[in-house]
Amino acid sequence: MKEKTDKLITWVALGIAVLASIFAIIFAMNTANEGMFNVAYWITFLFVILSVLGMVGFFCLRFIKNFKENPAKARKTLIVIGVAVVVCLLAFLLASGTDVPKALLDKNGLTEATSKWIGTACIAVYILVIAAIASIIYVECAKMFKK
Repeated sequence: MKEKTDKLITWVALGIAVLASIFAIIFAMNTANEGMFNVAYWITFLFVILSVLGMVGFFCLRFIKNFKENPAKARKTLIVIGVAVVVCLLAFLLASGTDVPKALLDKNGLTEATSKWIGTACIAVYILVIAAIASIIYVECAKMFKK
């Protein structure tokens, strides 16, 4: 039963993703036709929201089920989520709000708060890339010294 449910959810998610992609293409192609632009925009927005809610919901259901079956495994998941939150908070604190040039902000009608979020995303990616490289180096060095 579990495998059938997983397959069904996978196919539904894939279907939503395909529909969202189709409407995103329509949205991109029909920027001149204002009526279709609005419809495609909102349908794309709806499918993206449904996809995100589905992913979060599926994760929560799996997490609760795994927590009941294997609490140690669930704790590891909580640790990973905690590390991700810490990385995001650290990136937010390190972002200055002046990461995007003022001329570009004015041109696109953005604020310094938007610039701070852009900086936060960039710094978070930098931290995660450095952590990934460090972990790869550590694993390879540990293999080398074990031999």
